[in-house]
This record gives sequence, structure tokens and C-alpha cells, in this order.
Amino acid sequence: MSWRVTVPCTREQGEAIADTGDLFHAAGSAPVIVADEPDPKKPDEWLLHAYFDQAPGDEEIARLRQLGSGEPRVEELAETDWVTMSQSGLQPICAGRFFVHTPTYRSAPPGAIAFEIDAGLAFGTGQHATTAGCLEALDGLASNNCIFTNVADVGTGTGLLAFAALALWPQAKCIATDVDPVAIDVARENAAINLVKVGHGAGELLLAVADGMDSPMLAARAPFDLIIANILAGPLIELAPDFARALAPGGTVILAGLLDTQAEAVARAYELRDFKVQERGSGEWPVLVLRLPA
Repeated sequence: MSWRVTVPCTREQGEAIADTGDLFHAAGSAPVIVADEPDPKKPDEWLLHAYFDQAPGDEEIARLRQLGSGEPRVEELAETDWVTMSQSGLQPICAGRFFVHTPTYRSAPPGAIAFEIDAGLAFGTGQHATTAGCLEALDGLASNNCIFTNVADVGTGTGLLAFAALALWPQAKCIATDVDPVAIDVARENAAINLVKVGHGAGELLLAVADGMDSPMLAARAPFDLIIANILAGPLIELAPDFARALAPGGTVILAGLLDTQAEAVARAYELRDFKVQERGSGEWPVLVLRLPA
């Protein structure tokens, strides 16, 4: 049997589920957590669903209560593939030339660059507006004939953005890092599913656990001509001097994970280090594209 805990939440709380992994690190079997918008006419009334393979205890329910704005509802579900169930409502995302889907959906449009991402264990499925925005930003750079040969995806989650960069620039070297070892394991599994070659050479993906830019592998690979970071506004501001040091002259950074109310502060932190804003993005979750002078 499996169990589902449903908690009412706001859109902002639903979009923030990327930052909840630490809440369940001590659990024997961490839940799969997804968010949805049940009524498009009520865009700020979302639901969080947490799927467990054993009955959740009072501590797990209390932690889930912290993530939302209402009382949790616990249900015992019939025997089923609960990970597949948790993903069944995740519709594919089209972002630029990219088509991102869970294992439930596999029919990509003709000519699309398709990736299959199991959303169960780490963030970055493309459902989140920031991930989709990063994919669009990458596609836009490629459409403008930008060429990158040395790419870093900092805070990679599922590995999706690194996969996308290698699809657009197949001769590039790419490194993807995350502070969470589980995310790196998931990225490695997703690389195998999507036939992304793991390794040190051109057209290959190097994976490493790292806190920000604090990694011998990142130091050895620098300077980069493209850095992608889909994390949070606070860490993006803190990383501005590290990114400035790690980026080659003329290099580009794509920054995401920030709200529109945080965009100016993030952009300012980089402008103080000579970055020039190329794109400010739009909407509630803008994606910033900035460039260092050559």
C-alpha cells in the first residue's frame, strides 16, 4: 500500500518545493512531492501532494504542514506504482526547441529535442517556470549563433540544463554540480536514460558534488564561457564574485530561481562586477542572461 498527504498551498509555496529536500533527509524513505494548480481560475490556490511508500508519521505530516497553508489530508491508496502516479499529472513542457516529459508521456513533436526526466527524486523537471525559462534562454543563445565550449551547470538537480547545453553545443565540455549527492545520482541516471555520455571530454558530462563553486573539479575546468545557475536569489547574489572569477572574458551566465521582486538585486550584484545584462526575462520567475565584457 502507499499513502498520499495533500496540503493546500499558495502558488509561491508550490513553486518552492525545490527547496524542501533537507526536511526529509533523516527519513527512511523520503516522499515524492509534487505541486499542482487544480483550478486555473484560481491561480494562487495550489495543492502539494506527498507520496509515501509507508504510512507517514506525525513528524512527516508536521513537516508537510510547514510547506503549505492548510491542514494536511492523509489518504491510503490502492496498490499502485506511486512514483508514476505522482507524475501522471505532469504534462510535458515545450520550451524553445525542447520537449521535456516524464516517463508517462513520450510523444515528442517532430524536430523537438526531447528529454525524459523522472521527477521523483530531484528538482528540475521543466515543470517549474525557472527551468523552462532556462531552456528558452539556452535555445535563444543558440539561435543567435552563440558558441560555447566550456559549460558549468551549478545546482543541476536532475541534470536537465546540462543535457540541453550539450544538445545545443555537442562539442562542448560540460560539468554539472549540486550540493545534494542524491541529485548527482539522479542526474547520472537521467544521463543514461537520455544517452548523454558521462566523462571528461568534449561532448561529455562531468558530474560532481559541490557547494557553489567550491570544487577542485570546477576550479580545474575554469574559466568557463557559459555558467548556468537555477538556484535561489540569495545564493545567486553570494556567488556573483565566484562566477566573475570563474567566467572567461566575454562569457555568459544564465541565472534563475529568483522572483521578479528579487531580479533587480540579483542583477545589481553582477553589474557591480562588470556584468552587462543581456536579458532580464519577464513574469513572476524571470531568467537573467548576463555577459562579461570581452
